[in-house]
Amino acid sequence: MKKKLKDALHRFKVETFRMTHHGPDNHQELAREIMDHTGQALQNAYHFHFDKNTPPHRVEIFQMIKSVALETLLPPVVEKLMRRITVLEHQNANMVKLLDELMEALSEE
Repeated sequence: MKKKLKDALHRFKVETFRMTHHGPDNHQELAREIMDHTGQALQNAYHFHFDKNTPPHRVEIFQMIKSVALETLLPPVVEKLMRRITVLEHQNANMVKLLDELMEALSEE
């Protein structure tokens, strides 16, 4: 009984360590998932509508700033956020799997 619990906890610790310390770059599927989430987040950029009274040069300057932010500043930041969120989601899934194993081992006893 103790051995089953200890093995399940050890597997969880090893898998969590691999994911957090070796990074998702070693896992092709996880890296692809991160890039998909990043692309979706960047596609959801807000669109602004200006009044008819707004001067065109202000609209142009605003659009320039927005495009620079979306193309250069945001992608690395959003990718790091999505990387952390995705790793946490996978850790959570592994934790649920660990709890299932522990509950199953306890119910057998």
